[in-house]
Amino acid sequence: MSYSRGPGLPDVDATMPAVLVVVGRVTPADVPRLCDELDSLLYESGATEVICDVTGLTHPDLTAVDALARLRLTARKAGCRLRLCGARQDLLMLLRLVGLSDVA
Repeated sequence: MSYSRGPGLPDVDATMPAVLVVVGRVTPADVPRLCDELDSLLYESGATEVICDVTGLTHPDLTAVDALARLRLTARKAGCRLRLCGARQDLLMLLRLVGLSDVA
């Protein structure tokens, strides 16, 4: 069986949200990389919504909150909405504390 793709971008179902998974402990050095990953994901998928899966986030702290705020900004600049999935209560409390409860 062979497959060949025509010219241009592959067919994309823009109604399906893109998914970005954040795992482990987020460091300040991770933030630009995560934003770049999100940019690439949005460019490739053409999605209008991003689900940020933080189920595997091990240390929800202010660095993680900063990363989520920047990811939200990155998504907004691309005309997308960022929604969290799998957020623990401590992360949700931090987001509320800093005024980002609408991300969750």
